[in-house]
Amino acid sequence: MTIHHDKMAYGRLSSLTDDFSEERLQALARELGTEEPVREFDKMIRGELYDPSDKELVAMRTRARKLAREYNMSEEDEQEKRQRILHALFGAAENIYCEPPLRFDYGCNTFVGDCFFSNFNLVILDCAPVRIGKQCFVGPNVTIATPVHPLLARDRIMRPSPDGGKFDYEYAKPVTIGDNVWLASNVVVCGGVTIGSDTVIGAGSVVTRDIPAGVLAAGDPCRVIRPLTEKDKMKLPNE
Repeated sequence: MTIHHDKMAYGRLSSLTDDFSEERLQALARELGTEEPVREFDKMIRGELYDPSDKELVAMRTRARKLAREYNMSEEDEQEKRQRILHALFGAAENIYCEPPLRFDYGCNTFVGDCFFSNFNLVILDCAPVRIGKQCFVGPNVTIATPVHPLLARDRIMRPSPDGGKFDYEYAKPVTIGDNVWLASNVVVCGGVTIGSDTVIGAGSVVTRDIPAGVLAAGDPCRVIRPLTEKDKMKLPNE
């Protein structure tokens, strides 16, 4: 057996003068070659190809779906229950209000700031992290989708898994939305997009590229229409 000049190997071999049997050498070789397997969750968060049929990921999605179903079935006067569920999905932000129904892939990968509001039928497919700032408003039927499938069919198709089932390879791109953003009705935000603070995305837009701060943007694909200025200021009561 040849021992290469490897720092890890030298760290494990306390002395090269020790008497090693063949069994001991084989066991040591196995030990040196053993690494912790990379979790599919970690691959997913890093934007690498991953297997969504992984048991840990299935359990996480199941948790999110159960919480969402419990929320969607709750009554208007069960606000404490709703807040408990929202905190389990979103974290510890304050003053979160979501009109049911809402849907998540994982929930734990979505982070919102204080004073978040979403209207009916919010869908967040948070395979990659989704970060939304404070004081953000979301209109009805908005979708934030981080998952991406390979473009070539031979990379995208379902394939057999070791347990006899089927799986496909996917990857995901994060979404970042700044403070004070309004996503109007039927907006779709695609993975890999950043939307700057104080921006308004018009109804029916499909956001496929970054949108800067402080603008009105709309369209499919979404484009900047104009900056928002003091000319857009409305006279509020008691001002």
